Amino acid sequence: MKKRFTATVMAGVLSAVMLAGCGGSASSSAGSASSSAGKVSASSGASSGSSASVSSGSTAANNGNIDIKVVLKTLSSDYWQYVMRGCQQAGKDLGVQVDIVGATSETAYDEQINQIETIMNSGEGDAMVVSPLQADTVATQIESYDKPVIAIDTEVPSDKVLSFVGFDNEDMGKLGGEAGVKAAKAAGWDKVSAIAIVGVQGDPTSEARLKGFIEGIEGQGGDYYEDETQYADSVADKAVNCMEGIIQTHPEGVSVIFCNNDDMAMAAARAAQSYDAYKKTIFIGAGGTAAGLQSILNGEETMTVTFDGYDVGYKGVQAAVDAVNGKKLESFIASEGTVVGKDGAQDMLDLVNKRLNG
Repeated sequence: MKKRFTATVMAGVLSAVMLAGCGGSASSSAGSASSSAGKVSASSGASSGSSASVSSGSTAANNGNIDIKVVLKTLSSDYWQYVMRGCQQAGKDLGVQVDIVGATSETAYDEQINQIETIMNSGEGDAMVVSPLQADTVATQIESYDKPVIAIDTEVPSDKVLSFVGFDNEDMGKLGGEAGVKAAKAAGWDKVSAIAIVGVQGDPTSEARLKGFIEGIEGQGGDYYEDETQYADSVADKAVNCMEGIIQTHPEGVSVIFCNNDDMAMAAARAAQSYDAYKKTIFIGAGGTAAGLQSILNGEETMTVTFDGYDVGYKGVQAAVDAVNGKKLESFIASEGTVVGKDGAQDMLDLVNKRLNG
């Protein structure tokens, strides 16, 4: 498989600007951004504070009245709020209008379909950026759309999509698995066992991360309990239920618990904290959200596989503007990632807060 995701394990000071996730509200006071009923608009206007670069073909001076429509999986989680912030910042830096909507959850499939349909039927907007809840459904839906489409975070199998901005989820999961085995051995586990609590069953992102995680675990000599994979729809409350079931099935403890996002990893760690057999369990999240990083510092979640959601959002809007301006795009625009443990969590958290509040 062609490697799209380059990563290193954090062991000290963060050496590159690679992060994802945010707390805070869905609105931004800078640049006249507002939020209501799941929709966010960011008006044009120059602004500083983005680490992403503006391409030579997309400067604020020549973008006129370009309007980019963005459809995210949801606006109800820290990670997707952070992707949203990247989209907003790109709109400000590039001098374009960016309108953002998202479903109420990652299983609100019909809601996202309706949001996309509304954009297509309105005739408004010059391009669309989309992160699909159901990639095949979205691929069919956009067949009649005659404007540029950019996919972010999750690929859409359609020749209508000019570029995919994201990361290799399988490689990301593998990185977590490898780091988890090493950490478990260091914590004193002689035999490393592992179970994953992942997102929505059948979702390509969830399945790719799971596949990579299993490869990483088994490649390092660990034992993955494949028949016990848990699906929690990327929701913390469901992750608690999954973790409670794991504890009942394995009162002796499990070495590594991998979760598709930091929300689930934090919830799983808290559910297990009163059980002695799980004191040395390695809880791995994904996303590098501010809450997840704080949880690592608090000794709950052990580590997180971070990927730069802000950068993905920024580059997605940037690619859409480039397409409107007639610029040829790469079919894949990569965002990098890393594993962050307790040693690097404070540096990462400081950087997240600086980016959000700067």
